[in-house]
Amino acid sequence: MNILKIAALLITTLLIVPVFTYYFGTPLDEREYLALKSVVYVNIGVILYCFIVGELTGNNSQVDKLWSLIPIVYAWIVADYGDYSPRLVLMTLLVAIWGFRLTYNFSRHGAFSIKFWEGKEDYRWQILRDKKEFQPRWKWTLFNLFFISGYQNILILLFTLPILVALQFNDTPLGTLDIVATILMLFFIVFETIADNQHWNYQSKKHRMLKEQQPLTGDYKKGFLDKGLWAFSRHPNYFAEQGIWISFYLFSVAASSQWLNWSISGCLLLVVLFQGSSEFSEEISAGKYPSYKDYQLRVRRFLPIPKSKKNSSLHN
Repeated sequence: MNILKIAALLITTLLIVPVFTYYFGTPLDEREYLALKSVVYVNIGVILYCFIVGELTGNNSQVDKLWSLIPIVYAWIVADYGDYSPRLVLMTLLVAIWGFRLTYNFSRHGAFSIKFWEGKEDYRWQILRDKKEFQPRWKWTLFNLFFISGYQNILILLFTLPILVALQFNDTPLGTLDIVATILMLFFIVFETIADNQHWNYQSKKHRMLKEQQPLTGDYKKGFLDKGLWAFSRHPNYFAEQGIWISFYLFSVAASSQWLNWSISGCLLLVVLFQGSSEFSEEISAGKYPSYKDYQLRVRRFLPIPKSKKNSSLHN
């Protein structure tokens, strides 16, 4: 896998998809434009913060720390412009539930510290920094600016923006599709919670056994989790995260009656990001654990449905 090619693809789609999808839907009026301008100002500030702090400290998980928090801020800003109408409040509360749950999960992995610029860094950033593609150092600085800090933060804003479409059609009463979107979003939040807890319990026990110099036996000898939800999907948490924001997009459909509108760009780009992110993670896992390739043959990457024998040779 060439990480630079993947990053270039993601940045290109970031530029093309929102422009293309802008023509599907209703143009913003003055109120929505002001709301968009407000969240964009916050977004620019967050990008600069993540880039500067990441460069000064060498810890490039600044975006990871804010991933679960900033959407709540964006949602409340837009809800305020809409005078906290029922749909906007519902959407904001769901984002808050998602965000607080994910923040808790990040915190138990050591992501946060009293010194806010510190905290545990995602191990994958160090692996990337050591790759020849990022030598000399200035190449990593550009990658940090345009992808880690820039692309990811813009993506976070984009997948939150269905709430802006809901603001456009603020007078549309709540309906059946809103109920469906709410149920789906809560389902995927619970699904992701179960997946994260299963992974946390497995990794905690494995590392405790290693620390106590106990021999790894049974499921722990493999080195990776393939039980519970992980027996049906190699990344059930990623599957759920994508489902959450696709469900969130449905609120914009409910408000506008437009099945295709410009705010779909956020959840589509998130799906693209998880393709690249999961591929890189699996490249690392396959190199560490001998039986991981067999796991790839048996279990799908995202969708928790059985693989057919015909497709079992594909690492999908």
